[in-house]
Order: sequence, then C-alpha cells, then structure tokens
Amino acid sequence: MQAATQNLFIRIHLLHYAEEQDISIREALPKLERVGYRVADREVKQELENLATENLLTAHGEEYTLTGAGITELRKIRSALGNMCSEVLSESGNAKMAGV
Repeated sequence: MQAATQNLFIRIHLLHYAEEQDISIREALPKLERVGYRVADREVKQELENLATENLLTAHGEEYTLTGAGITELRKIRSALGNMCSEVLSESGNAKMAGV
C-alpha cells in the first residue's frame, strides 16, 4: 500500500481508537501494528497532532480525546466507507467472475 493511502487509513483508525477511549502514541502503535500497518512512533505522533490541529482530537498531555467534530467526521467516514466497500468489493467480485 502506498504511503498516502496508508496514512489515510491510519487517520481513520486513530479516530476509531479515540472513540473507544482516549488514546496515546504508546497505546496506538501496537494497535496499528496488529492490523498490519508498519509505522514508527514519530509517524503516529504526527498523525495525532494533525488530527488535533484539525480539531478532530484534543490533546491532554500524552493522550488524545475525540472531539464533537471528530465524532461527526467519523460518522461521515463510516458512511462513505460503507458505500465505497459495497461498490469496490462488488465490482472486484464481478470482474473476477467475468474473467477480467
């Protein structure tokens, strides 16, 4: 997966993790690694700081909390992901069946 795509997915995962509970770099890194990302703590820190700058997370020392804007954004992302997955996965399955 290209870096830009992976970074987008990491951002989504970080918002998701922050919805579950406040998240720190130390907690986020192993979670991201478990789902297959290969990232360094500095990359995770940068993404958390970017999300805080965009008012989607709020920093409290080393922990980050999902904001109201973050909740709204996560809902929109989930809706878009649902639509995208339905389309992309069904298209892929149809192309395979057609021998493309």
